Amino acid sequence: MAVKHERPISIAMLALGGQGGGVLTGWLVETAEANGYIAQSTYVAGVAQRTGATVYCVELFPRETAEAAGQLPVFTPYPIPGDVDLVIAGEMAETGRAIEKGFVTPNITTLIASSHRVYAMPEKEALGDGIMDLSRVADVAARASRNFVCFDMQKAADDTGSIISSVLLGAIAASGALPFEREAFETTIRQMGRAVESNLRGFDAGFNGPGAADEAVTETPKASIEGPNGKALAARITSELPDVVHDIALHGALRTLDFQDVKYANEYVDKLVAFVGVDNADNDYSLTNEVARQLALQMSYEDTIRVADLKTRTDRFGRIRNQVAAAPNQPVRVVEYFHPRIEEFCDTLPSFIGATILRSAFLRKIFAPFFRKGRNISTTSISGFLFLHMMAKMKRFRRVTYRYKQQHAFVNDWLDRVTAAVCDDYDYAMSIARCIEMVRGYGDTYERGLTRYHATVGAGAATKNAEAVRQLHRAALADEKGKVFRETLAVLEGNG
Repeated sequence: MAVKHERPISIAMLALGGQGGGVLTGWLVETAEANGYIAQSTYVAGVAQRTGATVYCVELFPRETAEAAGQLPVFTPYPIPGDVDLVIAGEMAETGRAIEKGFVTPNITTLIASSHRVYAMPEKEALGDGIMDLSRVADVAARASRNFVCFDMQKAADDTGSIISSVLLGAIAASGALPFEREAFETTIRQMGRAVESNLRGFDAGFNGPGAADEAVTETPKASIEGPNGKALAARITSELPDVVHDIALHGALRTLDFQDVKYANEYVDKLVAFVGVDNADNDYSLTNEVARQLALQMSYEDTIRVADLKTRTDRFGRIRNQVAAAPNQPVRVVEYFHPRIEEFCDTLPSFIGATILRSAFLRKIFAPFFRKGRNISTTSISGFLFLHMMAKMKRFRRVTYRYKQQHAFVNDWLDRVTAAVCDDYDYAMSIARCIEMVRGYGDTYERGLTRYHATVGAGAATKNAEAVRQLHRAALADEKGKVFRETLAVLEGNG
């Protein structure tokens, strides 16, 4: 089914490091050459976006046509905007980048894209919810291309134990954008001789397209109740809290149970039971739901004990092995980077000792050399794992630590502020409940958020209203250095 082209078939692929862009390029070239085409592939690697976004260019030309003309085709080293027949995007943001670069043309281009996301560094580094809304990209892509094929190909790869490049190849074969039959692509996979069975499974998943699971609307998962403690908490929440609060309260209770113990989880429920008495059904207990969410996050704060606990869990090693597609008997080495400051060290000491060190310039100077450099700890080695495992076991002593005392004084003060506001101004109480969101993480991030929170709730009378608090909340999350927050606060207080 060879197609006569006066110009080469042009393919542009935008992929991230680790997505197998080079493998997919190789498959395309091998398939083309085995089926009577001259092929060339080039790529331009980049590190500006997510450390590894790459543009691959593949061009194909019928050998028979070239021989009849008595000359070889001239290939381009880079896709020419407006002249690309097939565009492949390994992730949804890359789809937008392909359109922005002009590779996608309505009357020419078949666009094949995976709908999943690999978050960019600015999205991950944002103080608040920095995730970009790419819901419009699919609409634009459908209008900008001649044919648009899009589904979650990473999920298909995970489900079949393959890599996303094999799923993309299957989608390419099914689209008809290239003049080769399905068997030609499958033959190439076999002849390459690497992970043949899993790649063929991925290819089949891509060829058959999205399944029912891909079309389903994603909903918030129900809390998974396990063990007698979880069941007891669920029973207590059902009997003591309004129905509309049950789901979020159960998620919060199980989170605090996982963070500390059943006594701690019951303390969380105690606070909710006390608070629901000042809320009311007229507002559908929306404030209690918000308090339940924020309270769970603040009570399961991040300290070195928590970090060590999460990094030494069995299921985490399982996820890592799945992510790197390790064979059952294949060794995988995991190295963690730790760089705690003296503040994080003091957070895990008994309260009076931690406070004494932090207040003393002399003691801080003595301990400072131990915290100047980060450390690489291999959690797949016996010594590294045991070190973090012993640190995680310190959670039984967490209640006497400096950070525990500070955090719970802070949480109780926040609850008192919300409770005091709810009777007079429900909207203002809601804004106070939500603005604690700016306090998160640990280290400098935590201190910046805490400073901005205290400035928000402790500001003058001009800011004692819901809209002012919402403005300060948004400003606090706008930038790391706090310039937007300071400017917003100055304007609200009449000093700008």
